[in-house]
Amino acid sequence: MQFLRLKELLKEKNISGKELSEKLNVSENTISFIATGKTQPRFELLSQIAEVLNVDIKDMFNSTIENEKDTIYVERGGVFIPVGELKKINFKF
Repeated sequence: MQFLRLKELLKEKNISGKELSEKLNVSENTISFIATGKTQPRFELLSQIAEVLNVDIKDMFNSTIENEKDTIYVERGGVFIPVGELKKINFKF
């Protein structure tokens, strides 16, 4: 399981790994390895990534607990705002 949502966040924020690496003064490989789960960033770098992407640091992680609900977001002015929840339904065949 991939813990960080960096790949998703880059897509949501329409920022390339190269752009992020330039803003953070790290190599493109560093961002690529973090995005693909090959390495985990130090807390300081994780904090800087969250700041550049304008997200709460907790939103950078996938949940490790299976939820009964999914949060619905809308984008307003480049910011994703939670607007509701959908209950998960597991169909058994």
